[in-house]
Amino acid sequence: MRIVVALGGNALLRRGEPPSAEAQRRNLHTATTALAQIALEHSLVVTHGNGPQVGLLALQGEAMPDVDPLPLDILGAQTQGMIGYMIEDELRDELAGKREVATLLTQVEVDANDAAFDEPLKPIGPVYSKAAARELAKQRQWTVAQDGEFWRRVVPSPEPLRILEIHSV
Repeated sequence: MRIVVALGGNALLRRGEPPSAEAQRRNLHTATTALAQIALEHSLVVTHGNGPQVGLLALQGEAMPDVDPLPLDILGAQTQGMIGYMIEDELRDELAGKREVATLLTQVEVDANDAAFDEPLKPIGPVYSKAAARELAKQRQWTVAQDGEFWRRVVPSPEPLRILEIHSV
């Protein structure tokens, strides 16, 4: 049987944790311990969120003010590779050679007229106080929204129409 498991970006990097590789690996280790048991008996596809990671890369890109920031689709691909690599590495260790593991980057087709482009709702990056979020929004032309008791940058998240690499999956 083929089983699809989705890990949220916040499951990989929990609120308030330092955005370090060590913290993400520690969280992934917990997940891959359970996933390995599934993978031993089934065909397993793991997908993941990447909001905190995309936001972190976007902030790192601002460290070079003379260079245009990378667009979100490229940051998404970078985080797919990074997170995919870490999942693959942890899962391969857990499976100890009993199953093959591979990472596949995917792209999705979206409708250019999707309403999500006019009303960004997808939180990315770290959390801020309301005052800090509003100041950052003004300085960086961000859209921000409340996320629980905190505030975060939000970006468009249009509905996927199809995965371009679906036959490879």
